[in-house]
Amino acid sequence: MKEKVEAALSKIRPNLMRDGGDIELVGIEGGTVKVRLKGACAGCPASMMTLKMVVEENLKREVPGVTSVVAVG
Repeated sequence: MKEKVEAALSKIRPNLMRDGGDIELVGIEGGTVKVRLKGACAGCPASMMTLKMVVEENLKREVPGVTSVVAVG
């Protein structure tokens, strides 16, 4: 599953980098993917919306078994 999550994140990453941010896979526990938002994404007021509406939705669609995405410090 880790390889599929990394592949899906690599598709999302260019959009985040365009705005000065990035995302890093921290780990996977069950169906929960733990990520770290970096750069401009780390302090962005819209980061939780991006996390849920962009990252989580894409991962759920592309990686069977993903149920949620959470940001960790």
